[in-house]
Amino acid sequence: MDASIDAVRVAGTPDGPVPVVVLAPDGEADVVPIFIGFEEANSIAHGMDAYDIGRPLTHDLLLDVMEELGGRIERVEISEISDEGTYIADLHIAGPRTSVVVDARPSDSLALAARTNAPVEIAEEVFEQGRQDHEQFDDLTDIREMGELVGEGL
Repeated sequence: MDASIDAVRVAGTPDGPVPVVVLAPDGEADVVPIFIGFEEANSIAHGMDAYDIGRPLTHDLLLDVMEELGGRIERVEISEISDEGTYIADLHIAGPRTSVVVDARPSDSLALAARTNAPVEIAEEVFEQGRQDHEQFDDLTDIREMGELVGEGL
């Protein structure tokens, strides 16, 4: 099912603040939240805003190298949840001669999708296992509002 990156927010947990990327499947009221690291959350937010810090960060560099070699991101699929609850993504890349699918973390894949407007898909089974009421995430702080607390300007 097609989805979009709805928001990158920060949730309060017993272990402290944790970033969460909220995926909104088309036509569904529920969302799929994926808890990620601060650096990846900042990277996704920067990609969504087309924010340029002047020098390429890791995801910018990977995308630059891929494009220089003739590749492009075709789509990102959040394809499964492991028994431990870890989300798995497939990064579909079109090259000059062939297409490949690369195993990737959802956070890295979404950081690339945010920079390229590549389609994001969620497997139906993943949606059913990971779906949650969107209202749980509406009041969380947008990571872009946290500024220096999350390493802005690093």
